[in-house]
Amino acid sequence: MAKNRSFLDKLFLFFKGLSMGAANKVPGVSGGTVAFVLDFYEELIYSFQKINLKALKLLINGRFKSFFRYTNAQFLTLVMLGSMFSFFSVSRVLDYFIRHYELYVWSTFFGMILGSIYYIGKDFKWTKKSGIATVIGIIIGISISLMNPAKENDNLWFVFLCGIVGVSGMTLPGLSGSFILILLGNYVLLLVDSVNVLYKTLTDVLSGDWSFLEDPVRIRYLKIVATFTGGSAFGLVFTSHILGYVLKRWNQIVTAVIIGFITGSLGIVWPWKKEIYKLENGITLKDFNGDKVIENYQRYFPNFANSETWFAILFILLGFALLLLLDLYSKRTNKT
Repeated sequence: MAKNRSFLDKLFLFFKGLSMGAANKVPGVSGGTVAFVLDFYEELIYSFQKINLKALKLLINGRFKSFFRYTNAQFLTLVMLGSMFSFFSVSRVLDYFIRHYELYVWSTFFGMILGSIYYIGKDFKWTKKSGIATVIGIIIGISISLMNPAKENDNLWFVFLCGIVGVSGMTLPGLSGSFILILLGNYVLLLVDSVNVLYKTLTDVLSGDWSFLEDPVRIRYLKIVATFTGGSAFGLVFTSHILGYVLKRWNQIVTAVIIGFITGSLGIVWPWKKEIYKLENGITLKDFNGDKVIENYQRYFPNFANSETWFAILFILLGFALLLLLDLYSKRTNKT
């Protein structure tokens, strides 16, 4: 599936990876959904499938060009670079907007997920089997959204498992990896505190400051980052092989379940909700930045007499319109 790509195509791929990486960090939003909607999901799964024993043999034998073509490495590199870059750029901007304009951010995501349901389902051929599969996907999605989060656990074996499970948001549309990490109790540890420590460490290294090597707290977080990254890499390859197999044999059923997953995830990104903060011995816990740690959300129905509600609805429509524009863009590119 390796392709000759123009500079513009490469740039678009990088920005697609950027979008997917930013979405993966937001609880309730799935990077896999972004990949599905931006029309590079199947190539992503196919490319990860190519990281196998044959690829390893090509690499060991020094056949680097063959390895590059076989694994579709250009595509993977651009998407992964975009995803990684987003953690230090777009996702940090998102953190700011969620902190200061939370209702409008969630409203936009809610509209985008509504739009993605329309985008995926509009050309889908519905049958009795696919209808049942969609209902099952909805039930699983809603069940996940209602689960109570566990306590934080920094055991490295558990962190490795979190990497495997958390990366599911990149490979399974509708299943938010960051929300799964909230349920596992390690969202703040892995996607807030550890990322901030890594960012600070990289800044120190670039400035020639190596004093962090004598800081046991910093070293602990860096070990956690490395373990989580290893688990994520393993999870990407492992789940992609499974998904590639089932997509090839039961494409319609899997797509129906994905539509159900995405529909079930709407409850997670419902804009009108209040944070329930995590307490320990009656004291509100705070993360590495000093922000209160969210344990769960209490959802409520909006007050339509409030002008803020109507602004939120406007942002829902804006999010939906963004997906319609993507639909128009994909139709134009398919014609050319």
